[in-house]
Amino acid sequence: MAVKRTGQLGFADGVVGATAGSTALDRLSGLVKWYRFEKFLAPLRDSGPGRAAWPPLVLFKALILQSLYGLSDRELEEALCDRLSFRRFCGLSLEEGVPDHTVLCRFRNELSAGGHVERLFGELDRQLEKAGLILKRGTMLDATLIASASARPGDGRPAVDADARFAKRQGKGGSVYGYKAHVGVDEGSGLVRAVITTPANVNDTTPADRLIRGDEKAVWADAAYHTHAREAALKARGVKARLARRPNKHHPKLSPRLKRFNRLVARRRAAVETTFATWKNRMRLTRIRYRGLAKATAQVLLAAIAFNMRRWAAITP
Repeated sequence: MAVKRTGQLGFADGVVGATAGSTALDRLSGLVKWYRFEKFLAPLRDSGPGRAAWPPLVLFKALILQSLYGLSDRELEEALCDRLSFRRFCGLSLEEGVPDHTVLCRFRNELSAGGHVERLFGELDRQLEKAGLILKRGTMLDATLIASASARPGDGRPAVDADARFAKRQGKGGSVYGYKAHVGVDEGSGLVRAVITTPANVNDTTPADRLIRGDEKAVWADAAYHTHAREAALKARGVKARLARRPNKHHPKLSPRLKRFNRLVARRRAAVETTFATWKNRMRLTRIRYRGLAKATAQVLLAAIAFNMRRWAAITP
């Protein structure tokens, strides 16, 4: 299969190259060991009829940009045409074309199948750990609802997205039709160490044990995550169970000691909200753009990869 040769520099690139290294994307390009991702991406080549294939690493970098800036496929294609920093990040010279939105869509669909994005997330996690950025002081658990872009079923309208579900908004009116992103965030660094996407109606506590890595010193979470079995399991492994408590039928009121404990947990785990604020406000992850749990999982995982790369560049001197 023919493969496009990208990054062949011309005179214009030499003139513009004097500004390289001055943006956050340029810093990120120098931090990440991109060649390590290529072994996971090598089997994925999309050429379309009668065309040479784009290198998978170029397409993967383009999807990172899409997640960082919350772009649609068409907006990403336009940005690759217009923005010098985007071209430089992807390794595209000024004189060559860019992947169109159909190529980007097909490549993302390939990534969402077969666990490819999970392996890419794991590779980045290994790089972050080797760089000494994952502190392992504790893991903060939380979840956030993300609405589906598909029309909500009801009043005789069938469900367009068969995997999306309804969930009530905690502390707010109304409901969300879509998915839920469950995350485990490294205390101190703010890096996402685990992420699981489910339909919106899945309870926060259901996938919680899969978010715990086992090498952290403590687990911080609100009362939705507390069970006696989970607390005992964490203690048996030598992990501090910092899980907020809630009243029950046997103890309808919390003691002053447990109230103080809950306030401590709330202060420490509040940092995880910064992750969701960045996802939704800066990266515009307010909608699941694609139908089905597999594609929703890929979108959220790509956002987590992009977020961790952004954090890497931010916290590295």
